[in-house]
Amino acid sequence: MLVSMRAAAGLLAETLRDLAPLLVIVAFFQFIVLRQPLQDLQGIAVGFVFVMLGLTIFIRGLKMALFPLGESLAHAFARKGSLFWLMCFAFGLGFGTTVAEPALIAVGNEAAGVMAAAGVIDAGEVSEARYARALRYTVAVSVGVSLLIGVLRILKGWPIQWLIISGYLMVVVLTMIAPQEIIGIAYDSGGVTTSTITVPLVTALGVGLAHAIKGRNPMIDGFGLIAFASLMPIIFVLIFGVVTSA
Repeated sequence: MLVSMRAAAGLLAETLRDLAPLLVIVAFFQFIVLRQPLQDLQGIAVGFVFVMLGLTIFIRGLKMALFPLGESLAHAFARKGSLFWLMCFAFGLGFGTTVAEPALIAVGNEAAGVMAAAGVIDAGEVSEARYARALRYTVAVSVGVSLLIGVLRILKGWPIQWLIISGYLMVVVLTMIAPQEIIGIAYDSGGVTTSTITVPLVTALGVGLAHAIKGRNPMIDGFGLIAFASLMPIIFVLIFGVVTSA
């Protein structure tokens, strides 16, 4: 019990250390620059404690569950030797963790409202909900495809720099032909896909595969899946904008 309490205290201390720069910046601008007292100091203090506890538990959960789970699944698929099921899992992992991402849902709803206000789509709850849903599923499919490409890169040993350069060249070309209203949304979609669930599972999958496949270096080949998960949504949403505006 004493050891576990010491471990918990150590985790809390690490989280507090990570949050310290943010607290210093906020306090500096609040008290030195703005020179205003905090409203509801007690509520803010309680909220900060909740944040610290939540982050501590979340980080501990990543180490105990998500990272080992991702790596064990990668090893299992590598031992099974079935490319089909490995690719199905990679696509399903990318799609499933993205489609329910709260940040993506919020961006989709906001984008639908802006599109309706600009006259790009019909104004109304049904039309906006349909557009937001289509955008969300487009991004989810793109993340699934990005993991397919990332897994193939690990299996084949393709150099990541040429894939990334090719992808951003596609982004540049599509940006020139896509509707202006969709460009900002597309670029933002690449950021909201890297969620708190997607990142650890995808990273663990890549590192696990690189460990399990002979001749692959986990440091060189195991990372990079997150880059594809951020790049492909931009391409897919730009294509989505071109198709829906045609």
